[in-house]
Amino acid sequence: MATQQPTTTMSLEQFAARLQEVARVMDKRFLDKQEIIRLLLISAIAGEHMLIVGPPGTAKSALIRLFSELIDARYFEYLLTRFTEPNELFGPVDMGAFRQGEYRRRIQGMLPEAELVFLDEVFKANSAILNSLLTLLNERRFMNGAQIVRCPLLSVYGATNEVPNDENLQAVFDRFLIRVRSENLDSYHFHNLVSRGIENELRQMSGQGGELRPLLTSQHLHGVHRSFAQLARFSEEFLATYKGLIFQIRSEGISVSDRRVVKLTKLFTASAVFDGRTQACEADFFILKHIWNSLDHAEILNEIVSPVVDRYYREHPSERRFVGPSAGLDELLSELKMIKDLLTSGKPLSDIQLFSQLRNLNEIKSVLASMDNEAARRMVGQVDQLLESVFSSSKFV
Repeated sequence: MATQQPTTTMSLEQFAARLQEVARVMDKRFLDKQEIIRLLLISAIAGEHMLIVGPPGTAKSALIRLFSELIDARYFEYLLTRFTEPNELFGPVDMGAFRQGEYRRRIQGMLPEAELVFLDEVFKANSAILNSLLTLLNERRFMNGAQIVRCPLLSVYGATNEVPNDENLQAVFDRFLIRVRSENLDSYHFHNLVSRGIENELRQMSGQGGELRPLLTSQHLHGVHRSFAQLARFSEEFLATYKGLIFQIRSEGISVSDRRVVKLTKLFTASAVFDGRTQACEADFFILKHIWNSLDHAEILNEIVSPVVDRYYREHPSERRFVGPSAGLDELLSELKMIKDLLTSGKPLSDIQLFSQLRNLNEIKSVLASMDNEAARRMVGQVDQLLESVFSSSKFV
């Protein structure tokens, strides 16, 4: 199984290494977006669509554009408004054919021929565009006059400032299997946000950014799609846990259709592929935190899913994902110092800020515990001392 071929030219290990390199390059540009970056890749591996929801200025568009630069694929991007016309997405009417009595569009270079698609403000489109998108998103087909065009689409990424509450938009919203929030960063990340942002701005002003070299091709991704039958293998224990989670989610009033239940298994498989594994495990259930139908559901899903994922990592500490895709001792030490400075500064912290930093400390401790060296063990001691001092403070007395 270790040499299983997800593509005709690359082993599973090689493919996973390329995926993780894409994540590392993106993580260097964007602060605290690791989970969104992983989900971008997982959606492409699974051939499913993803929606990013968040206020302006939270890197929604920039994330997707950088992702498109690292994947050698036909890319199409458009900002939708209620005035956008179908020809802007699907191509103008072929007037030569029209004079001959045939109605069809010239789709060369347009959305029906694209492999990766970014639709900004996707829910602001009019009904004519949304209706055409439905079939394309779900079936990869486009009706070009009397001809059915098979579309080479890998994934569509949508961005929006708010979740739609119009019933007329629900059909399109449902086509985005993954829904993820992109928020403004908290105070803990402020210093790095400014320093990294200044570097990016200066790079753009000087014109020294340079073009990125693609690390994957659409052929690699289409290849893994053809191999999904060999990759989509689930143990009885995994399926039993999945069943329990789905029925618990439904019992909270969160709708998960049978169609989505099946499609989600593709995402679990894709998450395993990203890690170079031949079979999904309980760590991959983190995806279920991102299937909400409204923002009110997000916290409920987190409370249901996180204990299962955390239990898996407690039992398999060596598999825990690092704070960043390439976090090492130096990075962890830097993060630990920043948390310590924040917690011992004497400045008042809200409950949300405090518990966020406690969660970060526990995450760092788990990563350090999986490292078998003396330096990591010393740092675990520092984390324990910091946790003890926090819990002995008046905040918890």
